[in-house]
Amino acid sequence: MNDKAKQLICYQLKQLSYSKFRSHFHLKEKDIEYCINQGLTVIEQHAYDFVKKRLSPRYIMNDGKQTPMKGHPVFIAQHATATCCRGCLYKWHHIEKNKELNLKEEKFIVALIMEWIQQEIYHFNTK
Repeated sequence: MNDKAKQLICYQLKQLSYSKFRSHFHLKEKDIEYCINQGLTVIEQHAYDFVKKRLSPRYIMNDGKQTPMKGHPVFIAQHATATCCRGCLYKWHHIEKNKELNLKEEKFIVALIMEWIQQEIYHFNTK
């Protein structure tokens, strides 16, 4: 990831931290352990898979309800980063609805999710 993309992700995470709703999401100890045991490379692959299946299609029948609120660290991260549905993607990240996501958009979404997860792990380990 280049410096400009990293800066954008840091900026977006800062903006999301001002949202009462978004900022209340945090990984639990079992989620952190899962991330560490699986490894971040595996978690990142899960994130790509979820994004590809649940967010990338042009039309999503259950948009706004496709991402569970629990069950996987990536799901929690998606809600925290407003990458849980196309409505949130549009509102927070200005990614248009009713079009298939391109590879650049998918990579941005996954990078945002992974940065949030890494920050959660860091903060958990420094308590």
